[in-house]
Amino acid sequence: MTRKHRQMIGYKIFCMIVVPTMYLIFVNTLAIFLPNNAASANNPTDTRLRKLLQIGPSAIEAGENEVNCTPPAIKEFPSDGLTRQQRQSGFIAIHFVIAIYMFLLLAIVCDDFFVPSIKKICHKINVTEDVAGATIMAAASSSPELFINIVGTFVTEGDLGVGTIVGSAVFNILAVPACCGLFANQVLNLEGWPVTRDTIAYAFTVLLLILTLRDGRIEWYEGLILVLLYVLYILAMCFDRKIHQFVQSITNTRKKYKNLSESTPLLSNDLVKSTDIILLESSGEDESLDIVNMKNWPNSTCERIWWLITWPINFVLLITIPDCRRNTLKSWYPLTFIMCIIWIATTSYIVGWVITVIGDTFRIPDSIMGLTFLAAGMSVPEAVSSVIVANQGHGAMGISNSIGSNVFDVLLCLGLPWFLKAALFPKTPGDHYVTINSQGLVYNSISLFSTLTVLYLSLLIGKFKLTRSIGIVCLIMYVIFLVFASILELNLFFVVNLPICIH
Repeated sequence: MTRKHRQMIGYKIFCMIVVPTMYLIFVNTLAIFLPNNAASANNPTDTRLRKLLQIGPSAIEAGENEVNCTPPAIKEFPSDGLTRQQRQSGFIAIHFVIAIYMFLLLAIVCDDFFVPSIKKICHKINVTEDVAGATIMAAASSSPELFINIVGTFVTEGDLGVGTIVGSAVFNILAVPACCGLFANQVLNLEGWPVTRDTIAYAFTVLLLILTLRDGRIEWYEGLILVLLYVLYILAMCFDRKIHQFVQSITNTRKKYKNLSESTPLLSNDLVKSTDIILLESSGEDESLDIVNMKNWPNSTCERIWWLITWPINFVLLITIPDCRRNTLKSWYPLTFIMCIIWIATTSYIVGWVITVIGDTFRIPDSIMGLTFLAAGMSVPEAVSSVIVANQGHGAMGISNSIGSNVFDVLLCLGLPWFLKAALFPKTPGDHYVTINSQGLVYNSISLFSTLTVLYLSLLIGKFKLTRSIGIVCLIMYVIFLVFASILELNLFFVVNLPICIH
């Protein structure tokens, strides 16, 4: 598949996912900042709703809002040198550009440097594909979500990380199958066992997440339980073949067990991405140098624009991260791994900072920004990889991994930061728990369970064939979820978010 074809797929998915997300944020902003008029003045419901979203100066003077408002997360980051009025007048566009560019940087770091270094580490220490897929390779693709939740847990102490992971989970469950169903050039025949296995595992994980979030606080032992369950999940996956044969013997299934690569990858689009690298790229020796060579000027206008946009990223990464795909640097993979961790951590912090500023500018809760803009930005590269792999005949791998990756996101990306924060770095000495500000995340997690059920039933009815019609159903469900989640987080049904404290 040519680079131009890959870019066109990326453009389609970007328009399909990011544009509706931006529209929802725009609508939410209008709902908050719509000026008072005669109709709203005469409508007591609108007046009460508006009071839920802001606190007047009188409340501040009385000191009544100290326990009835959410501390602004923007206070935990350095100042950008702009006032809210200046950002609202148009300077906020700079923050949107920075956020999108950071998403692109994360995708390039993970695809071109992090995953190849992880593959070499797995080969060096002789880790089996099952364990590698469930641990090291999963960490490679989900590392941005992990670091975003670390920022949300330790820095902002808000809902940015939780919202991002829940939003990414919905994206993986609905948007990735939608992209594969709509943009793949063939009907995708899926393996029933991997999809069923990962669906059951993730359904249990979502139920556990709902129970954990039910009271708005995560105790240290609840975070530890999530981490330990992930270890148990890895052990179970190491015996995946035996479990499958046992299930076959119970159900009297006579089908021969197929030892396909798409059945053994257990988590995330990590192996999708690694397959993407194997199948799509030539030797890293030539391509990694060509992308920064000024003499290699593309022919088409779109390719030239893309080349100009990505050239600074590729150049900086090439001089700071050893490209272990090159024969001359293949033994440098430990340094590649370390530098990728540094880049991903730094970029995730910048993304969290910029997204927090955007949300504060429009008075949009962190949970909405995580569920919509941040989740889509983190996951669009994974959707592109899934479509590319699907077009090459490995569609089952992308779908199965898109479901299984969420197990890692919930159990480890949420559980590990929660456990460390509550056990070792509590906000108040003696209070070993992490507080979740938005109660809407509980309802969104319940919606997540519903979307998983809809996807599996659709595939089951279709005999595990992903068609264009199923892709359309998944896309509609994804849009419905975004609308429902945004309305819920804006307190339009009932109060789930305390207003942001005036600052």
